[in-house]
Amino acid sequence: MEILSLVLSALSLVLLILLLVRQNAGAARHMWTPLDDRLNKLQTELQRQEQGLRQELNSSVQTLGTLLSGNQRQAAQSSQDALARLEERLKTLESHNEQKLEAMRETISKRLGDIQTDNSQRLEQIRLTVNEKLQETLESKMNQSFERVSKQLEDVYKGLGEMQTLANGVGDLKKVLSNVKTRGILGEVQLGAILREILAPGQYEENVAVLPHSDNRVEFAVKLPGDDGGPVYLPIDSKFPQEDYRRLVEASQAGDAAKTSQCAAALERAVLEEARRIRDKYIKPPRTTDFAIMFLPVESLYAEVLKRPGLCERMQREFRVTPCGPTTLAALLNSLQMGFRTVAIERRTAEVWQLLGAVRTEFARYGEAVDKARARLQGAMNDLDSVDVRARAVSRKLRGVGETPEQPPEAGGEG
Repeated sequence: MEILSLVLSALSLVLLILLLVRQNAGAARHMWTPLDDRLNKLQTELQRQEQGLRQELNSSVQTLGTLLSGNQRQAAQSSQDALARLEERLKTLESHNEQKLEAMRETISKRLGDIQTDNSQRLEQIRLTVNEKLQETLESKMNQSFERVSKQLEDVYKGLGEMQTLANGVGDLKKVLSNVKTRGILGEVQLGAILREILAPGQYEENVAVLPHSDNRVEFAVKLPGDDGGPVYLPIDSKFPQEDYRRLVEASQAGDAAKTSQCAAALERAVLEEARRIRDKYIKPPRTTDFAIMFLPVESLYAEVLKRPGLCERMQREFRVTPCGPTTLAALLNSLQMGFRTVAIERRTAEVWQLLGAVRTEFARYGEAVDKARARLQGAMNDLDSVDVRARAVSRKLRGVGETPEQPPEAGGEG
């Protein structure tokens, strides 16, 4: 094959040269005559060699075809053998896989059956446990609910009993309030409780005759200090026009505007009538103050009186009576209590001045006594100084008594 490729290369080169030569033949024909001969010889040789090469090439191609056919048959036979072996192996593998899959299927089925059985048992246990817990919880909740319901029913029965008692009490209270005298006693008791809570017993009196030898007695009167040293009474009388006020409340709740206005006017007339009676019976200056207090024992009644336009001003202007509820009366009494304390302080101030004068006199006497004691102490100190001087003199004399005189020296000793 290498020779064939060399020959083909040489032929290509020669043909190229021929082409070049033929293109320039007209110009240098006379120069290439010897060369033509050689080329002819070379061409002949080349043709001979080409023919040989062709024969050799044909034989090589035939040999190659024979080899390729043999190789192809051998490859086909090998492929068939390989395919047969592969098919056999695939069948074997398929058989093995089927066996393994069957074994795996049986194992999985067995495992799934075991898991299903185990899950069924566990689910049954869980169901029993849940049912037991639910039963216990349900019984506990039911018992607790029954206990709460029983307790609530007991409380309801107790509340119904209390409401029955309260209803009986309300009925008794209505009976009490329906009696004018009893209603007055109720207001009087409430007024007395407020006075006893705020004032001292000596600061007010009960059932006070505003004038000597008079049958008109006010329920309570606060004692105020007078100019002549005697007390001046502030009359306080309790009033409770319950019928007019109840009719007004019922008309208001019913939404009857005409009846509400009519009942409000009736209540206003009743309050003004009571104020006139208080003025005529209990306001007697200078024995009393020139005004009095009407105590209304219910705050809602007092609020209704205040709500009526011009009613309080008319009571104060025409009858010199001031309406008060429980809260307002307590505030008024607290103010009076502060006034009592101011008066007490003023009275105590004079006593303090007297006490200070007595202390000043006693202090002057104390100064004189201190001066006398100081003079006596000074004399005693002088006496002590004199005694000290005498004691030192005696001590000096006594020191001379206890000393021994010195012996004079002998005369022979000098020589």
